[in-house]
Amino acid sequence: MVRAGAWCLVGAGCLVLSSSCGYSLAGRGSFLPETIKTIGVPMFANHTSVFEVERRVTEKVRSELIGRGRYKVLPEATGVDALLTGEITAITLAPASFTEQRQASRNVVIMTARIEFKETATGKVLWSNPSMQFRDEFEITTGVTALDPNAFFNQDTNALDRLASNFARSVVSAILEAF
Repeated sequence: MVRAGAWCLVGAGCLVLSSSCGYSLAGRGSFLPETIKTIGVPMFANHTSVFEVERRVTEKVRSELIGRGRYKVLPEATGVDALLTGEITAITLAPASFTEQRQASRNVVIMTARIEFKETATGKVLWSNPSMQFRDEFEITTGVTALDPNAFFNQDTNALDRLASNFARSVVSAILEAF
């Protein structure tokens, strides 16, 4: 009788564990059609005054896609199964916190971009965001207090790399994980 009760508990435990709620680990799945094997990511357009932001963002997006390991990523817009295009439309910088002397100690940077991901065979847009905004905060590492993104990024190039990496991660996750 005790043995039968133990087996019932084990069976109930297996039943509970085998039922799932539909969630999966982020970064592990893909909801893209199986026909997509190669993705073209040409250089993003830059409509800001921040020098080379398009190069850094494009490289980080390509690296993030390659890091997912399922797709061949090419810098061309032709001869691919899907195409990811982007335009960086704005970068703004504003103080996020101040010192006791009323000088900015942290800045928030907001990058706005137009992103489109489409299947080339059908022309069907699989994912797009006409005004994707990404924001991040950075410590001011030098005496720069200007609110000009160029002045900030010229002083702290690591900030631009961090912004590009985080933006790329967000874009690729949104595309591959259907969010």
